[in-house]
Amino acid sequence: MTDIKNALELIARGTDEITKPEELEERLELGRPLRVKVGFDPTAPDLHIGHTVIINKMRQFQDLGHKVIFLIGDFTGLIGDPTGKNVTRKALTPEQVQENADTYARQVYKILDPDQTEVRFNSEWLGELGSDGMVRLAATYTVARMLERDDFESRFKNNQPIAIHEFLYPLAQGYDSVMLECDVEMGGTDQKFNLHVGRHLQQHHGQPPQVIITLPLLEGLDGVQKMSKSLDNYVGITEPPGEMFGKLMSISDELMWRYFDLLSFRSNQEIADLKADAVGGRNPRDIKFLLCEELVERFHGADAAVAAREEFISRFQQGQMPEDIPGQTLQTGGEGIGIAAALSQCGLTTSNSEAFRMIQQGGVKIDGEKISDRSLRLEPGFTGILQVGKRKFCNVSVV
Repeated sequence: MTDIKNALELIARGTDEITKPEELEERLELGRPLRVKVGFDPTAPDLHIGHTVIINKMRQFQDLGHKVIFLIGDFTGLIGDPTGKNVTRKALTPEQVQENADTYARQVYKILDPDQTEVRFNSEWLGELGSDGMVRLAATYTVARMLERDDFESRFKNNQPIAIHEFLYPLAQGYDSVMLECDVEMGGTDQKFNLHVGRHLQQHHGQPPQVIITLPLLEGLDGVQKMSKSLDNYVGITEPPGEMFGKLMSISDELMWRYFDLLSFRSNQEIADLKADAVGGRNPRDIKFLLCEELVERFHGADAAVAAREEFISRFQQGQMPEDIPGQTLQTGGEGIGIAAALSQCGLTTSNSEAFRMIQQGGVKIDGEKISDRSLRLEPGFTGILQVGKRKFCNVSVV
């Protein structure tokens, strides 16, 4: 196995917290493949690159010689995860769960090594638990401890309803760790309480408690809010190569490094060298090309990545766009903004009336494409390059 010090550095990259890192080191020193679990509730059929942050970390464990367990929560999906919600989450039907689970399983192998991946469904054991088993499971935790969870505590204080079945979710997730005898469980920062329930239940059943690794939630293209389809600030892993490349090129230079840390499979040293190149004067655009090509290649192949880059260069650079386009985030309170107001706020026109006139004259483009619709609105999550005439440009994000 890879040297433990290097392994720890790779595992730690991009993480929010490792609970008991000394325990992780002890597990690595055992010299056996660790069992690394991540649970996914199949609540939606498609993945975006924000979801892949944790899947990438699973792949890193595989590259270090460990076994990852891709746990599909077909049973817990019927409960409905209340994490981060201020209302009871609607449960899925068994048909919805199965359809989404099948799609997930197909998509994750774009990143994970199938030979080192164990796909499991938690209905295997939770479905067999029965009412008496569920009562015994519920007896291992107190209501007071449950109310320590932030969202439960907030809802309780605000007299918002909490259904009894919602308390079963973290218990069921924790019981998964017992049944799978996990060494490590990973999840988003919003899953920290549930992950600790797993440690508690493992100790209750006489098992060594799992190491917990939490990972941050990836910011979307706007660089402000977490990546989400509902906010339209996402990059889907099944999007066409050219669209994926163009979206990724729209992120800010600062956000690019966060994407490198959380999404790239480059080594720590390679990323450090790229940062040094940027400090030394290398154009950030050229470094961003490397990130975009890597991600497009991961989901569409090397030929598609090269073609996407050439298409982007042809569309933008040969269109005589400057290399250093100023950026601006338009705060709209989630309501979006009309194209004329956007042009004015970015300083590309002196007024809305001038903006309307330039649109009518064919002098306004978005991402190199001429627009003619004066009523066009840029919705929250929009990112793109606005152009007026031949010399005025602005890289815009709408939130």
